Amino acid sequence: MTPTPPPGEPAGHRRTALTIAPADLPMHAEALLEKGYRVALVSGHDDGDRLRAVYLFTAGYPDRRVELHVPLDRADPRVPSLAALSFPSGRFEREMRDLYGIVPEDHPLPRRLVRHFHWPQGWYPMLDDAGEPPAFGDVDGPYPFRTVEGPGVYEIPVGPVHAGMIGPGHFRFSVVGETILNLKARLWFVHRGVEKLFQGRRPHEAVELAERISGDTSVGHALAFCLAVEDALGLPVPPAEQRIRAVLLELERLYNHITDIGALCNDVGYGILNTQAQRVRERLLRLNATVTGHRLLRGAIRPGGTRVRTRPEVAELTAIAMDADEIVGLALDNGVVRDRFAGTAVLTARQAEDLGALGYVARASGLAVDARWTHPFVDRGPQLTVHTHETGDVLARFLVRAQEIPTAVAVIAELLDNEDLTSPFDGARPAEAGEVASGVGIAEAWRGTIVHRVEIGRDGTLRRVKVVDPSFVNWPALPVALADTIVPDFPLTNKSFNLSYAGNDL
Repeated sequence: MTPTPPPGEPAGHRRTALTIAPADLPMHAEALLEKGYRVALVSGHDDGDRLRAVYLFTAGYPDRRVELHVPLDRADPRVPSLAALSFPSGRFEREMRDLYGIVPEDHPLPRRLVRHFHWPQGWYPMLDDAGEPPAFGDVDGPYPFRTVEGPGVYEIPVGPVHAGMIGPGHFRFSVVGETILNLKARLWFVHRGVEKLFQGRRPHEAVELAERISGDTSVGHALAFCLAVEDALGLPVPPAEQRIRAVLLELERLYNHITDIGALCNDVGYGILNTQAQRVRERLLRLNATVTGHRLLRGAIRPGGTRVRTRPEVAELTAIAMDADEIVGLALDNGVVRDRFAGTAVLTARQAEDLGALGYVARASGLAVDARWTHPFVDRGPQLTVHTHETGDVLARFLVRAQEIPTAVAVIAELLDNEDLTSPFDGARPAEAGEVASGVGIAEAWRGTIVHRVEIGRDGTLRRVKVVDPSFVNWPALPVALADTIVPDFPLTNKSFNLSYAGNDL
């Protein structure tokens, strides 16, 4: 029987923290996972005389957050790997090793994740004394792609350079005929050092950086960042302004979902519906500009508050939702569209759960995963309708998006009309003079759950910002869903996941 860990000390909004020895990490992690928590974030830290690993576990409803802090010897930083307990943990650990040199012992796949093979050995860019990057050296051997052998097996390499505006990623297909036997996605070609760029900035100066982590998710990242800062500093936000934040989050969901619906139709040759979806998207972008002054909703959310020019008209949003519903109906009434969508690239509920999938990817596989319900920052709680489907295919991922459009409009209408909604986000106690304050922000963006964790130094500047975009968690699900799918369905499947390169390649 797994022993029950001792309770941690209060650390912030519904959050406790416990400092433990490395050897005790698996015991505490297993106990939390058995209670229904998930590993939401793993973060390396440079505390000067030592390093530190922070593991954030979250669960809901009700909202619960537990941190495990593991101090490490700077000369030989090692932690027991949690990869056997949690698949996302294994990827977080590999990221932490590449950026901080913290070694996850007994990791089943210890190869590099973030640092490509031309990065010099022994240089860890997130350490305070890392200095300027040294010159690239000789390539440290070829990337060990899994080789599939057998009669008729051949490989198709795609990328990393792609047409259009998407980011770089390399896909290596092992194929027989047109059937995909194995796919490996290789990312991090443009690791930008975003988390390092936060360091030394004051929180109100860093919001613009948060808004640009992934350009189509300005509200999601700005909100998660500001919630984390407010948690750290004990900043109260008036309930009315929290409701406006939730409205902005739904506006961002609307314009991205209709964009994806059109793009999915376009990928099966129904281009006229994509044209109509783009027309609806443009209506929403113009509405965004009216509300905030920016088509991508930037500049509205700041630590401690929210500023908008005007509130959106619910009647206009209702008309837009009806317009979108007509497009969805035309798509689903088309036999070719349904034939291409149904049964294509299935991600089962078991696979989604094992991988820790988030957002519409998880909901399309039957998992009711939604931080608006489990970690609300306005008091909606379990009243929210979370749309799920069981089939886990392209059709399910299309339908989840389609159903979330009228739901988003209904949520906006309720938020703007119901003055009784309160804010459950109580913030932390204000940090005392000389303390280092920490905070966590969680927001259900249109792709899925975003988590930011911040530490603010005694001088009021950001010492550490750890960002988890849902794409980091969901990218491994794409190759799993594509097993036994035909190569011509890769673009369609890829769009049904629509994972962010920028959100992953921080």
